[in-house]
Amino acid sequence: MTQGSSHGDRPTLHKVVVIVDENTNPFELGCATELFGLPRPELSCELYEFKLCSPDAHTPMRDAFFALTSVAGMEAADTADTLIIPSRPDFDVPRRPAVLDAIRRAHARGARLVSFCSGSFALAEAGVLHQRRATTHWQCADTMRIRYPSIRLEPDVLFVNDGHIYTSAGSAAALDLGLHIIRHDHGAEIANAVSRRLVFAAHRDGGQRQFIERPEPPPSTSLTPLLTWARQRLQTPLTVADLAARAAMSPATLHRRFRTELDTTPLAWLTTERVALARRLLEHGEMRIDTIAQRSGLGTAANLRTLLRRETGLTPTAYRRQFTVRTHLHADL
Repeated sequence: MTQGSSHGDRPTLHKVVVIVDENTNPFELGCATELFGLPRPELSCELYEFKLCSPDAHTPMRDAFFALTSVAGMEAADTADTLIIPSRPDFDVPRRPAVLDAIRRAHARGARLVSFCSGSFALAEAGVLHQRRATTHWQCADTMRIRYPSIRLEPDVLFVNDGHIYTSAGSAAALDLGLHIIRHDHGAEIANAVSRRLVFAAHRDGGQRQFIERPEPPPSTSLTPLLTWARQRLQTPLTVADLAARAAMSPATLHRRFRTELDTTPLAWLTTERVALARRLLEHGEMRIDTIAQRSGLGTAANLRTLLRRETGLTPTAYRRQFTVRTHLHADL
């Protein structure tokens, strides 16, 4: 997320800082580093400025597997536009005052706060989740519910965004949330490029009003050939009967299969895919809105506006203005 220019034409990058405390889980720390810290040779620009910080010069990671040294001190947290708190297995142990104070200062100045897995306990202990929606790893959800009854816990989702505070569920959900943040900051095209680099399944696009993200069905699903066939024909007036006929099964059987394998209905899946296609077309910024509605199979500009606003909270014009594909994407992306 560029924030303007401070030295000629050089943009000021959005600063992401990760707090590494004693007993931090290496996996979630690795997720943060991979998502926000590594260079992207397939893009011709940097996306973020990235730092790790810790209260100590020598920080033992989970179960003392290894120690982290030579990272910034906690003063770096005060420069963060986004402050990330990874998880610790010992969520019953109080966090150190230096960590909690850094979280409170970041919250007070309006920085984006992000927790991975049980890192939400640090946000709760710092007092910034009071009366807010949040999630955490399912194994510690009951503990959070009892200890912090004012939090509106949503234990069955992959991540939750409430204002400028983002919390994710267990372990790999850190990738879901991180990709969602990249998508929010830079658009779906760049987020998809990052997900391909990660060799991580693409996720359903979502915006401020859609906090649950589900991965695409695994390659082994029996519906994969049908889904591939339908994605190639989204602009045609496909119906559930068309899908059922292609799959050589009755509409009732197709509904059951979609419910079992994808946890959705055929019609809902078609609508989601068409909105995702419309979003990609909008990001390329050239077609008229009514043309995009037709090309994506949504039919009319009015229908596109209604469904896009439901998914993202934005009108097509506002979405295009915010997420038009940057020229620093290579053509093969």
